[in-house]
Amino acid sequence: MSPTTKTGTAAKSNLSIINQGWASGGSSRSDSLDSTTAPLRPHTGGDVRWDAISAAASKDSPLGLTNFRLLKRLGYGDIGSVYLVELRATNTFFAMKVMDKGSLASRNKLLRAQTEREILGLLDHPFLPTLYTYFETEKFYCLVMEFCSGGNLHTLRQKQPNKHFTEEAARFYASEVLLALEYLHMLGIVYRDLKPENVLVREEGHIMLSDFDLSLRCSVYPTLVKSSSVHGPNSDNTPGGILNDENAVRGCMQPSSFLPRLLPKKNRKSKSDFGLGNNINALPELMAEPTNVRSMSFVGTHEYLAPEIIRGEGHGSAVDWWTFGIFLYELLHGTTPFKGSGNRATLFNVVGQPLKFPDNPQVSFTAKDLIKGLLVKEPHKRIAYKRGATEIKQHPFFEGVNWALVRCAAAPYIPEPVDFTQFACKDNGGHADKKMADIGCDRNKSSSSDSSYVEFEYF
Repeated sequence: MSPTTKTGTAAKSNLSIINQGWASGGSSRSDSLDSTTAPLRPHTGGDVRWDAISAAASKDSPLGLTNFRLLKRLGYGDIGSVYLVELRATNTFFAMKVMDKGSLASRNKLLRAQTEREILGLLDHPFLPTLYTYFETEKFYCLVMEFCSGGNLHTLRQKQPNKHFTEEAARFYASEVLLALEYLHMLGIVYRDLKPENVLVREEGHIMLSDFDLSLRCSVYPTLVKSSSVHGPNSDNTPGGILNDENAVRGCMQPSSFLPRLLPKKNRKSKSDFGLGNNINALPELMAEPTNVRSMSFVGTHEYLAPEIIRGEGHGSAVDWWTFGIFLYELLHGTTPFKGSGNRATLFNVVGQPLKFPDNPQVSFTAKDLIKGLLVKEPHKRIAYKRGATEIKQHPFFEGVNWALVRCAAAPYIPEPVDFTQFACKDNGGHADKKMADIGCDRNKSSSSDSSYVEFEYF
């Protein structure tokens, strides 16, 4: 058998396996995630889009492309294109990610598509996407998600004076991204692709992380620890500050049943948070950082790659805290800290050059201190390496943030409302497959023009 024949046979075999996984063992080619087939998503209560999807899915024929009007292409990525779509006769609008099966199979990226669909099906968080339904056609995999009218933070940053955000605005966006990362880590998901382009802005100005095809799934062991033990000397004989067995919550919890709840502290003050006080009466903290995960994948964007990824040493959840530091730096300065004249120079700078802050724009000492703690090149010395988002939330940069009410905070930017009436007379006449035939071209265009993106497997 020739190498070409072997490659083609392997691609067809992989496609068959993924098709089985995509269908989740059912005979239907559509799997609507309504309240009868998926866990309740409390944060989307009252969402009319759920009602529309449920009503359409309750009919005899399963949901498919013919149920949607494709209105506008919103963007494209490495494994597919995203379209603004309308569910016919409902006046409800969604973002649909469409992935070409043949293209995925030929580039050995079918598993990435399946991973993203599985992760999206787990999520129920105000700063993460809602997957309303998914289905496949003969040529495409389709994910129907929430449409964000405000674009992404990269585009929004470019529109700011001097192309960077104020510290107040940066704190707002960073706090919401931090909560999203915290939730993902609690589910055993390492995001690995944080950058302003992947942070979308909803109609009310709050954010939503997108693109989970590079994410890594792993086990996580949520544990309650004494807050005093992680801020200062251990006051009892319990090793590592773990509570007594009768008071500890330990073990691997399945994402579908694990509802994370952070325990607040009494008399919370920034000094005691950093061991400068002796607040021994503080309530326990929930730690759910997947610290034991290791991956050898070389994936991401050059300017956001963590040193351990570049060195090929294997990496874990700490890469998300490195990218969080790069993300915060870019919001405040309008550029990333290790950007070089080319991709090779950028990678060299990430590994070998010290972190530097420009004279302008000026940022606060607390912002610099947090960024320095996040951009430590040795992952085990990086802030949040063990305690995760809890440690970052206690940093003075976030002083004054009411974490329980972040969702209610006033956004620094409210997008202009989208006039959907402009699409009223446009209809693709049911020829959705034909309209999306250029997806392969879009994918090739994105791969060839975006040299900042790399993907490589060592072994």
